[in-house]
Amino acid sequence: MDISGEPQPAVAAVLQQFRAERPLRGGSLLMTLFGDAIAPRGARISLASLIGLARPFGLAERLVRTSVARLAAEGWLRAVRRGRVSEYRLTDTGRGVFAEATQRIYAANPTDWDGRWTLLVVPPGRGVRSALRERLRWLGFGEPAPGVFLHPSGCVAQARQCLAPEQIEDGWLFTSSSEGPASDRQLVAAAWDLGDIARRYRRWHDAFAPLDASDRSASLTPQNAFVVRTLLIHEYRKIHLRDPLLPPSLLPEGWIGADAYSLCRRLYAAVFPAAEAYLREQGATLDGPLPPPGPEVFARFGGLPCP
Repeated sequence: MDISGEPQPAVAAVLQQFRAERPLRGGSLLMTLFGDAIAPRGARISLASLIGLARPFGLAERLVRTSVARLAAEGWLRAVRRGRVSEYRLTDTGRGVFAEATQRIYAANPTDWDGRWTLLVVPPGRGVRSALRERLRWLGFGEPAPGVFLHPSGCVAQARQCLAPEQIEDGWLFTSSSEGPASDRQLVAAAWDLGDIARRYRRWHDAFAPLDASDRSASLTPQNAFVVRTLLIHEYRKIHLRDPLLPPSLLPEGWIGADAYSLCRRLYAAVFPAAEAYLREQGATLDGPLPPPGPEVFARFGGLPCP
């Protein structure tokens, strides 16, 4: 891989860290590529282009083919073939999930709180289905006691809408408030392992902080900018989508998640123009070049430079 100039050690380090993962999860990286780069450009890409975009990360052609076939079988992608060539497109399910994830990853963290909790209580004896528990965790709910889920938001209607596919009529959904800050902190300690999340954020921050300098990020080639952008979001989303995104009043002092968000925002904005240039050059559909990204992309992290 061609890594040029001053940033070579830092870029090589994050790339080496990804390649060292065992097993190397090609499907997970391809999901990042689709969510971050392909979804806002029409949500489809030729298989040949996808193989090319995955090559700098060390994903062999065979692994890419196997991974997209598995993602298609799971309902995330669908294949469209023309003779001996093909492209992969996000399904409606994939688009919906990516839209939710995009909102969580690129939006600013909450800054205030009215002191109200949204609670879901599953009656004893009914149990909590694994799909419901996973959906609740995705939405940021914690589980301080078996069958009791809570989130620092007072919007029951929004929670009911988000949980509609999981049949929340099996439980009781309401809002409440605790006796005060001490009780709130006890609820947080029981519902979430913030220590584990903080350790994960710290490792991510330590890996990408060496690139946090304007002269380094500006000197990256388009390919390396694309690599950094993709790995930045790939590793960040794995932590951030498990972060309940609590308001500052419920977080430990000096919460590393805030620093991680700021670093991710700065680096993403710094490499974005060059990474977009690489996508324009390398990406294609069966009908020609990838279309330009939609306007919503430039609103990520509070605003991005136009390439």
